Amino acid sequence: MNQLLIFYLLAVILFIFGLKLLQKPQTARIGNLVSAIGMTIAVIATFFQHFENYFLIFSALIIGSAIGIFLAYWVPMTAIPQFVAMLNSFGGAVSALVGMWAFLENRIPEFVNPIQFHISVGLDIFIGTITFVGSVIAFSKLQGLITEKPILIPFKNFINLSLLIASLISIFIFAFTKNPIFPWLILAFSITLGLTLTLPIGGADMPVLISLLISYAGLSATALGFTFSNFGLIMVGSLVGASGLILTRIMAKAMNRDFWGILLGNITPPEMAKSSDDRSFYEGRIKTATAEEVAMILDYAKSIAFIPGYGLAVSQAQQIVKELYELLSKDGKDVYFAIHPVAGRMPGHMNVLLAEVDIPYDRLKTLEESNELLPQTDVAIVVGANDVVNPLAREEQNSPIYGMPILDADKAKTVIVIKRSLAPGFAGVVNPLFIKENTIMVFGDAKPVLSEIVKAYRELKV
Repeated sequence: MNQLLIFYLLAVILFIFGLKLLQKPQTARIGNLVSAIGMTIAVIATFFQHFENYFLIFSALIIGSAIGIFLAYWVPMTAIPQFVAMLNSFGGAVSALVGMWAFLENRIPEFVNPIQFHISVGLDIFIGTITFVGSVIAFSKLQGLITEKPILIPFKNFINLSLLIASLISIFIFAFTKNPIFPWLILAFSITLGLTLTLPIGGADMPVLISLLISYAGLSATALGFTFSNFGLIMVGSLVGASGLILTRIMAKAMNRDFWGILLGNITPPEMAKSSDDRSFYEGRIKTATAEEVAMILDYAKSIAFIPGYGLAVSQAQQIVKELYELLSKDGKDVYFAIHPVAGRMPGHMNVLLAEVDIPYDRLKTLEESNELLPQTDVAIVVGANDVVNPLAREEQNSPIYGMPILDADKAKTVIVIKRSLAPGFAGVVNPLFIKENTIMVFGDAKPVLSEIVKAYRELKV
């Protein structure tokens, strides 16, 4: 056991270093590799701890690796948030199922207090089931299987608090009575709580929900570690749980959400369920431009900012953006990418998208860095972004996005917005940026529109 503990400690140290390296785009790939090495060490240590199950472990490794490799290549970038949600659901399901199995088979490890064992089993089922159900709901909303709009539940807070108290009381009674009916009660309470916590959350808040589910998946692994007295699961699960909570807090700040309210499922304000897609707001106030006109504007500009959003990911236009970036940079223009932390549908979505086409890391600017640069920028090109550049977040106290940190795109000298239509973003509100004096709209799918701009710019330079 002492030797195994050393291996687990080494794995945790590598995970910590991996997380540290993931903080910057320049070192993210190395961080991912370091973390993968840590996971390999943890798997090998577990392999030797359960030496009597060689066949099952090898079978699980081969099948799981084959499925993982296939999905890694098959799942498109736009579906990564759904993919992450499903991975969380697997972690939660495993924790709940193994915890239930450990109780039914009476697999109490040697030197483990029976009360500790049963409390851990109860927590396995409770946290794991909530993680599984919540992740399935998140996947379904992102995939469009159910509505992305918040599903309002009457007396939601009272129901959630009652289910939480009932679950904790059931776990406590189960620990001392060992009555087999209580694990099933905990399971029923957890399924219901998983639904009531996540169904009221709208599509706009998916980044926060995914961050929270990552934390829950880690906590479920920690509970499973206590069930089997596995120090590796306890340490790694605690690390993931804490990291997920920190990420949730960062996302809450970036989206102007109450962190403590998030833990109770109060992520989406009630107003978010009401759409204010008022097309009359824009009538007669929109200025449009052709690709040729945009090319001429870019030709005269000295500094240019690209502001990517989910529309860029949907259109898979990152390669065309790279071509335009290279053309502009070759002409001596200062080009950078202004990245909002929750642009897209999960944290870091745009960073990964741009890294795919090898955009230089030093050209990716954070929200704070971008807002310092934008007032001095000649042209800001908004590609498929909406809520993260909506001035209502600064100007309208009655807006559901008021107080949300945004990219100050409207402060650039000229703003070019590439968008398929005037449809609102996830927040369901109009965007005054589209009717600003310095804003020009170019309607169409990002990929063909950018291709036309690239063609027009090249012809202009001939």
